Amino acid sequence: MEKLQFNVNINASMTKVYDFMLGINSKTTYEQWTAVFNPTSSYEGSWEKGSKILFIGVDEHGEKGGLVSRIVENIPYQFVSIQHYGLIKADKEITDGPDVEKWANGLENYTFVENNGTTTVTVDLDTTEDFSDFMNQTYPKALDKLKEICEA
Repeated sequence: MEKLQFNVNINASMTKVYDFMLGINSKTTYEQWTAVFNPTSSYEGSWEKGSKILFIGVDEHGEKGGLVSRIVENIPYQFVSIQHYGLIKADKEITDGPDVEKWANGLENYTFVENNGTTTVTVDLDTTEDFSDFMNQTYPKALDKLKEICEA
């Protein structure tokens, strides 16, 4: 696993940034910034600590796919830790096998720090070598989109 880190400074309170990033009050804010990864990106489930959550989208063949994950930690407005442990392919959850093993138990962590009305979001992400380039190119664009919707 490779460890990647991305940061963005957003001129908004950390309560607003947290809410918009996770789609707490409206899932559409989550879907807006994650559309950079997949235009149909969404989630099913809860952001509560210990909860199962599915990060889903529809592929070019019209099949639902994504990640099976659990919320390891959620300290509102400060820190969220997501552990990915499975895949969704054609509407089926897959939690073992070679496709899962190479990245299973990878973490995606969001840290929020506010200073004088500006919130810094830091994303620490475990990824596989084959997704590293995609994440390095796409995650900064997604965080720029988050910044845009939070500052609008």
